[in-house]
Amino acid sequence: MPKLKTKSSAKKRFRFTASGKVKRPQAGKRHGMIKRSNAQIRRLRGTTIMSDPDTKIVKSYMPYNR
Repeated sequence: MPKLKTKSSAKKRFRFTASGKVKRPQAGKRHGMIKRSNAQIRRLRGTTIMSDPDTKIVKSYMPYNR
């Protein structure tokens, strides 16, 4: 069998935790900050853990990083 390729867009956006969960950057901070509350902007800092159904999709994009 040939080797599987990793999706380049996925390897730039996602990282795996030691237990196999997927970390992703928070969404919703690219533009329109003036209409968001300061509390919401603070909550959207950093990274978060991806949901289980989406984790399954991302792991299919990155076959050798589990």
